[in-house]
Amino acid sequence: MNIPVNKPVITSVDATVLRERESDLVEGYRRMLAAGQPDGLVRSELLRGQDGTWRIQTTRRDMEALLALRRAGVPHAAQALLDGVGTEHSQTWFVVEDGFDAN
Repeated sequence: MNIPVNKPVITSVDATVLRERESDLVEGYRRMLAAGQPDGLVRSELLRGQDGTWRIQTTRRDMEALLALRRAGVPHAAQALLDGVGTEHSQTWFVVEDGFDAN
């Protein structure tokens, strides 16, 4: 697969969280951000969906920024957070090919 090296990459980790664990997720996400951000992090969002569905969506400068974390052995923080609240999750990544920003 030919991955562009100069385009932003968005990772998405999705899970269904039990209602009684939602506050643990929100507090854990805030602690995760307060612990510091790795090089190349552009944006991170905790998204609440319908029926207990949650997504942690993270934008990185480029694929190299994401791969550098993995090569350094840095655990995937969003996955670890969801493991901590006792939920199964799925993950994927996307290269931003085009977009719009109102700013």
